[in-house]
Amino acid sequence: MNTEKQDIKPLVSIVTGTYNSSKFIGDCVKSINDQTYKNIEHIIIDGNSKDNTVSIIEHMPNRVSKLISEKDDGIYDAMNKGLKLADGEILGILNSDDFYNSEEVIQNVVEAFEDPNIDCVYGDLVYVEQLNTDKVVRNWVTGPYKENAFRKGWHPAHPSFFVRNSVYKKLGYFNLNFGLAADFELMLRFLEGNKIKGKYIPSPMVRMRLGGATNKSLKNILQGNKECVEAFKANDLKVSAAYPVYRLLPKLKQFLK
Repeated sequence: MNTEKQDIKPLVSIVTGTYNSSKFIGDCVKSINDQTYKNIEHIIIDGNSKDNTVSIIEHMPNRVSKLISEKDDGIYDAMNKGLKLADGEILGILNSDDFYNSEEVIQNVVEAFEDPNIDCVYGDLVYVEQLNTDKVVRNWVTGPYKENAFRKGWHPAHPSFFVRNSVYKKLGYFNLNFGLAADFELMLRFLEGNKIKGKYIPSPMVRMRLGGATNKSLKNILQGNKECVEAFKANDLKVSAAYPVYRLLPKLKQFLK
């Protein structure tokens, strides 16, 4: 009996928010379905899409355990709904335009969580062209966390950020007051504000198509930087007035790697 219990693998819940995502949702669903790790539930929260997003999901091989299509208050609201519905011990988020870089990503994540002291796991990410996803445009090499690293422009690539369900339940979910930087605020709150223990996997975990909301216009880039500064203040963390510059420099370097 004890041996059987030890052989039980933890459930991994992956949350995807969708809205009129028919163009690329198939790649996202397929990359989760193709994972070598078997104990996965895929939770999809759709914002009442007007295209055939839901039909595509329903008619292809998948590991979707929960699919809800209803009006929501944006992507972070959808993510919160999915996270709160998750039964897994380990929770991850994969955007509808993104897909995992290999079939072993979740297996590697689960192995990292075998250390009971680890609260979160994160890795690297590559930005690719929308249609030619073999064409890498930018490499996001996260590197391991060091104290106060956020203030120097460091933060994990959010689609590579996996967290124990118990941490979410203790420290909370996405703060909907942040329209563009709620993912940054959450990672800042967890790692810098509450000192959860993370583990870095030095490998590309996700392929992200160019064209996300945060970077699609200069206005959004400026607003995103403003919200990141506000995130420090919301968590009673000091930040330099030069922070937007510190935040920009690592991203410029990513194009050169």
